[in-house]
Amino acid sequence: MESLVNLLTVIGLPFTRLIFGAGRMFLLFIETVVWAFRPPFRFKLLLKQVEFIGINSLSVIILTGTFTGMVFAFQSYIGFSKFGAEYMVGTVVALGMARELGPVLSSIMVAARAGSAITAEIGTMRVTEQIDALYALAVEPVQYLVLPRIFAGIIVMPILNAVAVFCGTIGGYFVGVNILGINKTLYLQNMYRYVDLADFYNGMVKATVFGLILTLVGSYKGFYTKGGAAGVGQATTESVVLSCVLILVFDYILTAFMF
Repeated sequence: MESLVNLLTVIGLPFTRLIFGAGRMFLLFIETVVWAFRPPFRFKLLLKQVEFIGINSLSVIILTGTFTGMVFAFQSYIGFSKFGAEYMVGTVVALGMARELGPVLSSIMVAARAGSAITAEIGTMRVTEQIDALYALAVEPVQYLVLPRIFAGIIVMPILNAVAVFCGTIGGYFVGVNILGINKTLYLQNMYRYVDLADFYNGMVKATVFGLILTLVGSYKGFYTKGGAAGVGQATTESVVLSCVLILVFDYILTAFMF
């Protein structure tokens, strides 16, 4: 009987923590939404986070999108050349970047760069009691710390996704036409024929959701950090891992509903 109890404890504790964490994160999101409609509205904080999450991530997004498109063009060419359909490389690269690779990879890169920094910054404020000081100064920490970051993520991620898609498409074109020797006219004609604006719009919706996820997870992990410097490091690691996993999970869910 005791061994059965121990087994159930081992199985049940992680599940209980998962449910508890998901519920607490959802409550933080609801609280953030509520505070979004209450003054004061700190637009300077929002602009600061837009710069940090968006503008400072541009170089990483450009490199990621460009080389992803280039590699995707190479791999697609290898497959299509086996049955004489090299001219479809442009279509596959554009569709892949617009629907999946653009939003997913750009969001993962931003989660690794900005999401981790969000957790570390808020987590440091938590363990050094700066958040408690905000309460003492009658400043709501959720409105002051969490709200600008989440709004900034929702705003900038579609823009970063568009940059990634554009750079990936250009990179694929460069490799396909200039290196692999695919006919330029056929490459562009098939890309224009089979790629619709709806594919791009769906990718933008995904990027918006992913922006919400990575900033919410980063803020949540930082807001409830405990354990000093070691706790900040652990929370930062958990933030990046959880953000990437949730991005991939919600990518499947959104894909299943959109396409």
